[in-house]
Formats: sequence, C-alpha cells, structure tokens
Amino acid sequence: MALKETIDAAIKQAMLAKDKVRLTALRSIKSQILLAETAEGAHGAALTPEAEIKLLTKQAKQRREAAEMYQKQFRSDLEEIELAELAIIEEYLPQQLSEADLVERLVDIIQRVGATGPSDLGKVMGVAARELGGQADGRMISQVVGHLLNNTNV
Repeated sequence: MALKETIDAAIKQAMLAKDKVRLTALRSIKSQILLAETAEGAHGAALTPEAEIKLLTKQAKQRREAAEMYQKQFRSDLEEIELAELAIIEEYLPQQLSEADLVERLVDIIQRVGATGPSDLGKVMGVAARELGGQADGRMISQVVGHLLNNTNV
C-alpha cells in the first residue's frame, strides 16, 4: 500500500480516537505528499518509495530541529509536541540503523570508494546518502564518516 493510502487510513483512525497530536502529524505528512504530487514537473503522479522516504526524512528532520530550538529556549511544552509528532513520523520511516551497523556499512562504503582521508568526504557522502537514505540521520552519517576518514585504521 502506498504511503498516501496508509496515511489516509491512519488519519481516519486518529479522528475516531480523537488523538489530536497524531492527527496533526498525519495531516502534515499528507499535506507534504499532496504538495509533492502537485509540484511543478510531478504531473500529479504518485510518489516513488524513495521520494516518500525522502519526504518523511525531511519532516522528521524539521521536527528534530524544532525540538532542539524549543529546548534551547526552555519551551518544554512546545518541545514535547514536536517530539511526539517526530515519533509518529518515525513510525512510517524504515528502521534506523544502530550506530554499530552504521559504522560497519560506512567502512564498507569507504573501502569500495577507495577513500583514504578527509579530502574524500564528498565521494563517500554521495554514496552513503544514496545507499543509507532514510536508514540513518544525515548528520550522524557525516559525523561517522568524518571520524572514520580522520582515523587511519579504516
């Protein structure tokens, strides 16, 4: 089942359960799906699974950043809302890699690309972003790649 139909069904369930936070998060996802489908050049076509993951990842990143901002401003009430919506969005994302699995996959990518040092960060990040998209946060990937490339034991 496509993400759009899954979200529609979840919206109906949230409405019946009168779950306002879930309903808000799901409506936000649906809104982004509709915007992506009607964007210039999309021709109203359904989103590909990769585009759906990219859309959800972007939504999750926005919630994470907003929660961090609210935490710095000591607005725990708004931070809790963002974190609750983030948890709902993450339900529709692929399972995130553990740090150990991420390091293992990145070491493999570094060896395949033939990266030897920090100057090869761009090459590794390009491949890693394609292969690990939706399975790990981009910031985390970047940090681990930077650490591995600065280490000569790769």
